Amino acid sequence: MRNQITDMFELKVYTEKSVFVGEVEDVLIDVESKKMESVVVGKLNQQLVDIKNYKGLKIPFRIIRSIGDIIIIRHLPGAFSPSEK
Repeated sequence: MRNQITDMFELKVYTEKSVFVGEVEDVLIDVESKKMESVVVGKLNQQLVDIKNYKGLKIPFRIIRSIGDIIIIRHLPGAFSPSEK
């Protein structure tokens, strides 16, 4: 199934383990290869351990598992685990 790139803006991004990461703010495209390179995620979940104080995050297309009503990405151990306070 093909999606319009503009349909991806403001989609919520979650990991496979249901951890909210943020919302899509932009999409980066490699014009020469005509392929999507990554999505830029903003409004980040500040409860995530390794991305505190970041305003945005580039998520490579290769770790995106599915795109629909939300975007699901592969869970990267340690990168997207909720902080334990």
